[in-house]
Amino acid sequence: MPDENGTPDRRAPRAEPAAPAAVPRTLYAEFTARPGTESAVQDLIVAYADEVRAEPGNLRFEVYRRAESPAAFVVFERYADEAAFRAHLAHPTGRAFNDELVPLIEEDASVLSFLNDVVS
Repeated sequence: MPDENGTPDRRAPRAEPAAPAAVPRTLYAEFTARPGTESAVQDLIVAYADEVRAEPGNLRFEVYRRAESPAAFVVFERYADEAAFRAHLAHPTGRAFNDELVPLIEEDASVLSFLNDVVS
């Protein structure tokens, strides 16, 4: 921008203040299939995983079965930020998934454990 004499200002432009970095939201969910429902639970969570992976803000949705207890499922989830995680919780497919899952598992719902990144 020129000064009052019309001379161009040759100073470097001031940088805009940096926006706060989005903090990813990471968690794992655990649940145990009731005896005889292991295949149904696996089919249900695999189909749901495809839907969650397509959600904006989902970075990872991985499904595992515990090696020492194949009826026990662990789902590792990562979202871009808190807003993406909340959008996931509000998504209508989640309610339908949980309505189908709960009668098939031993717990009242998935047991969630939230994780924080370790910065070195």
